Order: sequence, then structure tokens, then C-alpha cells
Amino acid sequence: MQRLVATSLNTVTLQEVEKPEVQPGEILVQTLVTGVCGSDMHALQGHHPFVPLPYKPGHEVVGIIREVAADVKGFSIGERVTIEPDLPCWNCKNCKNGNENLCENLRFFGCGYEQGGMADYWTLPAKRFHKVPESFSDEAASLIEPLSTPVHAVKLSCIGNKDLTGKTVAIIGCGTIGLLTLVAAKHFNAKKIVMTDLLPGKRDRAKRLGADVVLDAGSSTLPSDVRAEFGESVDIVFDCVAIQHTISQAIAMADKAGTVMVVGVPAKEVTIPLPIIQDHQIRIQGSATYLPADYEDSIKIIGTKGFNALDFVTSVFPKEESQKAFDTAIAGDQIKVLIRFS
Repeated sequence: MQRLVATSLNTVTLQEVEKPEVQPGEILVQTLVTGVCGSDMHALQGHHPFVPLPYKPGHEVVGIIREVAADVKGFSIGERVTIEPDLPCWNCKNCKNGNENLCENLRFFGCGYEQGGMADYWTLPAKRFHKVPESFSDEAASLIEPLSTPVHAVKLSCIGNKDLTGKTVAIIGCGTIGLLTLVAAKHFNAKKIVMTDLLPGKRDRAKRLGADVVLDAGSSTLPSDVRAEFGESVDIVFDCVAIQHTISQAIAMADKAGTVMVVGVPAKEVTIPLPIIQDHQIRIQGSATYLPADYEDSIKIIGTKGFNALDFVTSVFPKEESQKAFDTAIAGDQIKVLIRFS
């Protein structure tokens, strides 16, 4: 079979390898499509803090079950599935408390793991699988994993409330995760949503998808511009970029008593105004991947009337053009780029 490998900076290569064999408790899947994630792009460019080169990419994956281990129940050959790519140990305190996304011995399929979803075939333990509704296109199914990240972040931001009713929201970044955060925030009843981005095309897309206001992220007065839209500080700011400039903007928007949710993967450390954080009671909250309930919510959202996967999936490349797919994604004017394997 063929597997895509990120071999060196900005370079991916299809390699001929042996098809993996199913072990007890596992399922063998033939890949249909795999999304090029922001973390894939960061790692390929040498910017990911936890995924060094070379590595085997692909965790936003949709495929068809081709073999099921004898001890696995509940799945059948021919079913279409997606996965939770985080691979917990199931023995540490966080796993035992139901927070397996924070496993102290966590491994991650497609991010430094021995297999990745950008391959003709791959295997994983059965408990990481979710069935894809028959009504979903492959493009819609490819969004289950990336949508689950914002769903998890939005639910964390509720701080004991059931949803965002009455809360104002700012979202920094109108890329894939930013736009899916918009979808999640609307689903959980945010009162008003302002989004920011440097690119006019992405701002226009955010407006079409339901943002109440879109603003140019390049404005030197952006935090005050955002606050002016609400007439006060923002209740919750989702930073889907996570660089020094955006985290500083987010803190200024949330000041006082607001929450800053760090959703984007930071390439490196940033500094924060700790005296302001303490004195103005600003909450800074990291959000890490997802849990099974977040997948259930994502499937529910994607299945709702009016959700159009093609609002997010903007390019699809065959596996033979994987390098072009990555180059196109890195260029920055796309939303979600997929690679089709079969």
C-alpha cells in the first residue's frame, strides 16, 4: 500500500509500505478522505511544538472498515467510520476521571504515531471509532473531527452553564477552526458574535456563515473596535490563531472579567500581562482536542438542516497530488483541504 510521510521541511512523499495487520481489539480501515489540519501544516513547516519531522500525517480521516478483529463487537465490514485520533493509556488519573484527552501518557494518531490516516490502510483500537451517518457525504464526515475541537472549547467556556445564552463572543481567525467555532458558538446560543481576520475573503465567508460582525484583524485599534461592537468587554474570546499578537488582542478584548479560550495550537511561548490577569480577574483557559460527547454533538450539528460541508471544504486533491494539497493549504486562502485516497 501507499502511505504519505512528511519527510522533511515542506516536503511530503508517498511511500510503498506493508499494509498493517489487525491486532486483537483493532479495526483495519481503507481511507476515503483525510483533511489537512492546521497542525499538519505547522509540523510540516517545523513549527509544531510537539510533532517533529519526519512524521506520518493524517488524523481528520474518514474510511471504510475492511477487517475487524475477532474480539471486536459493534462494527462490521463495509461501514463508514471516523475516529478520535487521541490514544489514551486508560490508566492514569485523567483517563480514569473521564478526561482521556488529557491522558498523562497520550499518543496521537497521525501526529508522531507509527501510523497516520494519510495512507491507503491503517489500524486503530475499536474504542476510538465513530460510525458516520449514511446521509453524510465524505466531505461532511471529514468535518466531524475538526468541529469537535471547537465544540469542546465552547462547552469548556460555558463555566457551569448549559450553553452560551446571553454571552457575547469574539473569535480571532476565520480559518477552518475559527469558522467551526462560529458554528459551535451559534449552536450553543451565543448572544452576539464578532469575528476577525486579515483576509477579506475569509471575513466575507464568516459573515455569510452567520457572524454578526466581521472586522479587519490588521486594525491597530482592533481590541477597542471589538469592544465598541458590544459596548463593553467581551464575555468570551476564542483565539484560534494563538500567537503573541492575537493573545494580547484577546486579553484586551476580554478585560475585565472575561474569558480567553486558547483554541489554536501555539508555535511557541507567549507573554501575558500577569498583573492585569490577576487584578482584572481574566480567565485564560486552554482547550485540548475533544471527548466522545463532543463527537456526538458534532455529528448532531453537521446533520442539521442548513449545514453545508462545501462552505468549509474548499479543495479536494487525489493522493498523487498530496504535495500540492499541502502547498495549497499552507498558502492560506483555503478553508479545508482534503486528500482523497479511494
